[in-house]
Amino acid sequence: MTTTSTAVYWDPYDPAFAADPYPTYRRLREEAPLYYNEKYNFYAVSRFADCERGLPDWKTFSSAKGGILELIQSGIEIPPGTLIFEDPPIHDIHRKLLSRVFTPRRIAQLEPKVRDFCVRALDPLVGERRFDLIEAVGAEMPMRVIGMLLGIPEADQAGIRDLADGKLRTEDGGQMDFSEGAILSGETFGEYVDWRRENPSDDLMTDLLTAEFTDENGQTRTLTRDEVLTYVTVVAGAGNETTGRLIGWIGSTLARFPAARAELVADPSLIPGAIEEILRFEPPGPFIGRYVTQDVEFHGQTVPAGSAILFVAAAANRDEEQYPDPDAFDIRRRISQQLTFGLGGHYCLGAALARLEGRVAMDEILRRFPSWEVDWDSAKLAQTSTVRGWETLPLVVG
Repeated sequence: MTTTSTAVYWDPYDPAFAADPYPTYRRLREEAPLYYNEKYNFYAVSRFADCERGLPDWKTFSSAKGGILELIQSGIEIPPGTLIFEDPPIHDIHRKLLSRVFTPRRIAQLEPKVRDFCVRALDPLVGERRFDLIEAVGAEMPMRVIGMLLGIPEADQAGIRDLADGKLRTEDGGQMDFSEGAILSGETFGEYVDWRRENPSDDLMTDLLTAEFTDENGQTRTLTRDEVLTYVTVVAGAGNETTGRLIGWIGSTLARFPAARAELVADPSLIPGAIEEILRFEPPGPFIGRYVTQDVEFHGQTVPAGSAILFVAAAANRDEEQYPDPDAFDIRRRISQQLTFGLGGHYCLGAALARLEGRVAMDEILRRFPSWEVDWDSAKLAQTSTVRGWETLPLVVG
């Protein structure tokens, strides 16, 4: 097996790297643009150009075995309809169906509800000297929004979120357990799907139950119950964890850069650009896994067929070949392309929703709290092998 430079070491499961991975990412780009980790038997590329080349190339870098390192290496069979873990042509059929019900109109209609939630969550905190942004907004808003989209009763939404988060959580240095494929089980939503079938409404779950499409066999039909469950599980999982982390990065990044925060308070029209810069600067999903279907070369070295490879989007987002002064946080930066939501056929369907939630949350937070500090000693980063973000983020207002 071809190996690369041993001067730099990177372990995606080690929480010591999670606190500030960017010096290591810089060394990967400079010293080992094709990196091999012998302990966990995976390759990684960290330069923007390599990620830009590889992510859209589904024939070489397949999603069919999953997008998470442990899942790729587990060998478990992934249920049909898990479109984030599929390749064309079946991926394109399933994605087209979901994009028909995950429309810009439906996303835009959510903004007043998202804003109303932020108002209700933040207004009681006005006058407080200290509060946890994750507890108040980050852990709540994405789950409420996904619940609104799917038609999950508000009383049940927190339980659904906790189940999804629990499946993603790992111990320090640990990996997810895919031994029984439980993380992909959609039965959590079974009773909601069954009830919604008998009681249709204006929500995404009803649309999935009733939408007709032409499947890979040329048959025009609606989705089966199991297929609907898989879709709902994918939407709920993908839309909850990462967007919650984005809200945490808003709080911590603006605390680190108070001059930028003051600009945003003075001119809220800069907020959409600031969200884009935070997504580049601190992406909640730092790397994207793929299965290598055929021998492929990077930087004069071969990645053999059958390997797992990570495209380190968080490193590529700070590649000086792509972004001037990439380690600077610049809310006025012109960003033509970033990799936080992926690239190519698997570009995140929920990107517009995540941007909406981030934009509204930042706006409403800054309206009420134009300045704050973080109690860094009490802040805690969440430990998972798929996302990076704050589990607790106490803000001290003043």
